[in-house]
Amino acid sequence: MSTHAKLLLRHQRPFLAFWFARVFTSSAFQMITVAIGWHIYELTGNVLDLGLVGLFEFMPRVLFMLHTGHVADRYDRRKVAALCQTLQGLTALALVIGSATDSVTREMIFAIAFLFGTARAFEMPTTQALLPNIIPPALFPAAVAASGSAMQAATIISPALGGLLFAFGSIWVYGPAVLLYGLAVALMLQLPARQQPMKQEKATLHSLLAGIRFIRSRRDVLGAISLDLFAVLLGGATALLPVFARDILLTGPWGLGLLRSAPAVGALLMSFWLARFPVERHVGRVMFTSVGLFGVATIAFGLSTSFWFSLAVLAVLGAADMISVVIRSTFVQMETPDEMRGRVSAVNGLFIGASNQLGEFESGLTAHWFGTVQAVVLGGVGTLLVTGAWIKLFPTLANRDRLREPKAEEHLQAGSPPKP
Repeated sequence: MSTHAKLLLRHQRPFLAFWFARVFTSSAFQMITVAIGWHIYELTGNVLDLGLVGLFEFMPRVLFMLHTGHVADRYDRRKVAALCQTLQGLTALALVIGSATDSVTREMIFAIAFLFGTARAFEMPTTQALLPNIIPPALFPAAVAASGSAMQAATIISPALGGLLFAFGSIWVYGPAVLLYGLAVALMLQLPARQQPMKQEKATLHSLLAGIRFIRSRRDVLGAISLDLFAVLLGGATALLPVFARDILLTGPWGLGLLRSAPAVGALLMSFWLARFPVERHVGRVMFTSVGLFGVATIAFGLSTSFWFSLAVLAVLGAADMISVVIRSTFVQMETPDEMRGRVSAVNGLFIGASNQLGEFESGLTAHWFGTVQAVVLGGVGTLLVTGAWIKLFPTLANRDRLREPKAEEHLQAGSPPKP
């Protein structure tokens, strides 16, 4: 057994509670996402509406960005996360009632997307900042990979299951999601309280903007976060999967579920590998290479007319994205002091939300203008261009050897001089 595995076992109970809570919330969200995507495309047949769902999910990240991080740093993170999951469960319950009464409309789906986005805007920085409180620093890279595997494990089964259940009626998707959110809330409240005292800082504009100032002062952190924003913003194609499933690859809701699951298969396998063999050297080069591979896989998917080849390249896309996510998330969290993690994670969450939900809107808009296939291919090319530009703009990040570079004092204690 590896050293990382032995250390993880010592903190097994709280980590498993955290891990399963992530599995349940991710499963519920993925099932609802598949159902909503097919539902609205079935209602309107408009690719732009698929993009608008992503836009409504993204809007709360902008509206509440300054407050989400402050809440995560000021209040009990377990309770904040549980409250966010409760709100998502209630929103899923509204979809159950709407489906039972056949009253789900285009406008209702947009409102639901906004409420989900609000809950997730507060949940993301809170859960990101919560993990370092239950896992010691030595385990953090492995824990990030294992935590990422929770989301990927959920994303493998739940979209396919959601697509299959949707064939029996949307209520069969939304109903189980309510139960999953309830289980997640129960697990989250079982986590131990943070040992360090909460910093009861007043919510001033100065304190709310602290996360932005911190990121601006750390050029490599800014480069890592912004790389995800622009690369995935352009390369994201998930919003258009209902179009590919129905009109290009000629499958039904079950095919859409499999397409949404495919990136998670690659990501889950890669997360298992990274949990066992964390990236310890040449992290900058590995991260940029993985983002470039993400762009290539996006282009291949856009050009594919084979369902099985599409599944394969989506799996490669997911594996490449997982490498980038683990390196970037670990690096940002290790570079951030605990009292700042919530606010920095909120800014990071805005960037991630922009790359995902706003990327869905960008995909829907470009598909509306140029066509579905052209939009995906152009997005993949854009990802490659961004990767090359960021290597030039952030050379120290591209050439970074380790997640945390040894300090001069550590070299002297080890008996070797620091690198110039």
